[in-house]
Amino acid sequence: MPHADVAGLKLYYERAGSGGRELLFIPGWCCDHTAFRPQFDHFARSHTVTTIDLRGVGESDGPEAGYSIPELADDVVALCAELGIEKPVLVGHSLGGMIAVELGGRHPELPGGLVLVDPGPIDPLPATVEFFTGFAEQLEGPDGEAIRRAYVHRMEARDEETARWIVDLMCAVEQPIAAAVIRGVSEWNGRDLLARCEVPALLIRAELGPDTDVLRLREIKPDLEVGITVGAGHFHQIEVPEQVNAMIERFLALSL
Repeated sequence: MPHADVAGLKLYYERAGSGGRELLFIPGWCCDHTAFRPQFDHFARSHTVTTIDLRGVGESDGPEAGYSIPELADDVVALCAELGIEKPVLVGHSLGGMIAVELGGRHPELPGGLVLVDPGPIDPLPATVEFFTGFAEQLEGPDGEAIRRAYVHRMEARDEETARWIVDLMCAVEQPIAAAVIRGVSEWNGRDLLARCEVPALLIRAELGPDTDVLRLREIKPDLEVGITVGAGHFHQIEVPEQVNAMIERFLALSL
């Protein structure tokens, strides 16, 4: 199985396809590369595609430390250097979308574009910061595993089989690692980073609820393109891949 050696850390990756602008898929919290399988297989027909397991997940090494968003982003930078990936379109789901924003703002020379697939809080309101701070404390406590499982159960997949798959996938990561990543989420704010992202960006949301941040994010980055999927929850790249793939294809064709 292919692994990249990043400062002594082995990160698992898969690479396929050829031609076109390269797409680099960054999974979300407690998810491995399979969370982007429909997109990886689809775009490998016309592009070079790479997908990874972040540290602590799947087939990658799981050290005790290094789970803040800037540190996870540094891993991606090092992996790109190791594999010779230049100007990829960063496609990040959930936590992966936050990592993509961190990279776009702090390493503007790296990405050729950003696709944020239902990203976590980029410009968090005080109530959101309070929630994730409390959630991290709960995950670090004695009932952390049960709390994580209950949270994952609410990911809103419409299909029961998909919902079970999501729970099994996300609960396979060691509990201390899951808690450490959420601690990193609670300490991160991407507002200024998004403002510094100069490359084209597409935001794909699963819904427009009362707390949706679309308008606030477009105020920060006025050229941000936005798409909304129909009939799916947070894992819409798995549930309705035909919708997500079509939006990414249109973005690649017209914006890059």
